[in-house]
Amino acid sequence: MPDVAVVGSGPNGLAAAVVMARAGLKVHVYEAAEEIGGGTRTLQVIEEDHWHDVCSAVHPMALASPFFRAFELAARIDLVLPKVQFGSPLDRGRVALAYRSLDRTADELGRDGHAYRRLMAPLVRRLGGILETTSDQLLRIPAHPISAAILGLRTLEQGSPLWNLRFRGDRGPALVSGVAAHAVSRLPSPAAAGAGLLLNTLAHVDGWPIPVGGSSAIATAMVKDIEAHGGVIQAGYAVSSLAELEPARAVLLDVAPPALSRIAGNRLPASYRRALEAFRFGNGACKVDFILSGPVPWAGPGLADAGTVHVGGTRAEMAQAENDVSAGRHPERPYVLVSQPSPFDPSRAPSGRHILWSYCHVPAGSTVDMGETVIAQLERFAPGFQDVLLKYKVTTATELAAYNENYVGGDFSAGLLDVRGLLQRPVVSPVPWRTPARGVYLCSSSTPPGPGVTGMPGFHAAKYALKDIFGLDVPALGI
Repeated sequence: MPDVAVVGSGPNGLAAAVVMARAGLKVHVYEAAEEIGGGTRTLQVIEEDHWHDVCSAVHPMALASPFFRAFELAARIDLVLPKVQFGSPLDRGRVALAYRSLDRTADELGRDGHAYRRLMAPLVRRLGGILETTSDQLLRIPAHPISAAILGLRTLEQGSPLWNLRFRGDRGPALVSGVAAHAVSRLPSPAAAGAGLLLNTLAHVDGWPIPVGGSSAIATAMVKDIEAHGGVIQAGYAVSSLAELEPARAVLLDVAPPALSRIAGNRLPASYRRALEAFRFGNGACKVDFILSGPVPWAGPGLADAGTVHVGGTRAEMAQAENDVSAGRHPERPYVLVSQPSPFDPSRAPSGRHILWSYCHVPAGSTVDMGETVIAQLERFAPGFQDVLLKYKVTTATELAAYNENYVGGDFSAGLLDVRGLLQRPVVSPVPWRTPARGVYLCSSSTPPGPGVTGMPGFHAAKYALKDIFGLDVPALGI
């Protein structure tokens, strides 16, 4: 019988299983779906031999996450770095492009270049301290207070109505806001600004890599390591109660708070269950996958070399779209997050074909098909897009929630991203991964440091489970 049961095979559940198996414990991973991976699944969504990432497609934390660094992910899978890390198209064929080189990025931004360099340079210099601060929970004294203060001051600036003070044009603000809008939050807001500035900084240090073979390559690498250390992965098995997992001494759940409450039941105090039931989720996403006959015909030069494109126009337009969603409205001109991995990884589609990954933000629980609206935004900045469009498939927010129980209402962040949501994840606690039930830990993106393919919620939960239950230290994770 296993020493450890892990429920859910998303990147955080697999990270927890890697740590526990490496510590010499017998580990069993249970996955409700037929395919492992959670947010790192790559499937033939529309046609055979066309491989689409079901959730995450580009991975800014693959080279930067403390867990993935220790796991030596870059030595286990092939990661491609695009020439341009991300870009924002503007009308009349104008663009703002982010390269790994901060200097080149600033030089090409024209009159916003100096301001952009002054905003980002201190963050780039202190990325190590910033990552240590943001990869844990926020209710602690930071190990690198100067780094934390630099990020904090810039977060307050870019998360407030003062966000335009340092800029004179529209290209610099569009570049920064395109990344901040990843947070599915009002713009400006401190939570969106902080998350955006971190991701922006990563682009100028390690870059935003695309895994060859799709995001599933990340999950596959972790599964291989788990099995090499005696772990067992069981897909197609939905756990309904902790009783099914006995006599495992530790249970780590990569699930959202409602599922934790349902599975743990009376093992949790009533007050904790009430807190889980009151946990707040954010708005959702409508995903649109495309098959194309060629690359996207971007009007703006350089966007064809970008791994990620933030389609939304100016900072004001992106803010309007995100604030519409926050107010419960479907924007007429949505912010659309776009990636075309096939030029960087030809294995993703047959010769002469390309795939395109995209989503826009929508109110929680939306059933609205945003496909035509997304196509209109793409046509706006890539005239002739419809000429290369062969097929597309829409996944609404409600369908996204049905696909993955953790995405409540279509919220792939597994929890509202605002200041309260960052501190109360899922409860305010110095060790939020540890539940009141002995041996039961939560390791999903509903715990710090939150969303993204980082493996860190799983790593933290495993670290405390090793200490509390088995009296063990975290083992070495490298090859």
